[in-house]
Amino acid sequence: MTVRAASLIRAARARGQRMLSEHESKRVLAAYGVPVARETPVRTLAEARAAATRIGYPVVLKACSTDAAHKSERGLVAVGLRGPRDLGAALAALRRRMGRGARGGFLVQEQVQGSREVMIGAIRDPEFGPAVMFGLGGIFSEILADVVFRLAPLRPHEARAMLRAIRARRLLGAVRGLPAVDTGALARSLIAVGRIALDHPTIAAIDVNPLIIRGRTAVAVDALIVLADPVPPAA
Repeated sequence: MTVRAASLIRAARARGQRMLSEHESKRVLAAYGVPVARETPVRTLAEARAAATRIGYPVVLKACSTDAAHKSERGLVAVGLRGPRDLGAALAALRRRMGRGARGGFLVQEQVQGSREVMIGAIRDPEFGPAVMFGLGGIFSEILADVVFRLAPLRPHEARAMLRAIRARRLLGAVRGLPAVDTGALARSLIAVGRIALDHPTIAAIDVNPLIIRGRTAVAVDALIVLADPVPPAA
């Protein structure tokens, strides 16, 4: 268990959160070695422009709060922002869509260019404990439903077997001029997600979608960690 991840989760529960924000979720993943997109949380246009300059255009702007799940469906993500003018217009539009009572700020994130998208995650079964998930990612993941599950903890050969178990497994190989995915690195991310769920019983679910394949590596672009309901004290 990493101290950083434990403190993030403990602080979120102390604030009464039912889930971690996207940025908090990625910080937990990063603490366990899962590659995540470069990003900076911001609240003002000046902060957003400074962050975009550091990261380098083009960038993505997202709403970031525990109220902002399913951001794409709600129009709370702006991609391909190529300069300060684009960024300012996107920030104004996101504020209008979030409404006056919205909490939280925004994320300025690098625009991750990739050729393929997968998803990883975990869900806690009340009887068997955490199960790790791997599958085809992106906006059509729920429709295609090409996913497999294995109970945590995962050993390296079990994680690699998950990569071979989906129907679209050939997409991970060298295809149409694209390099093969580093399956060892992807397997390590699956093992890490299982370890997070095992180390932190207060986590109910982990959802990383998409994990974008960039070259031979895979980078977590969006993530959400859901917390379990507190256990009521014994009577």
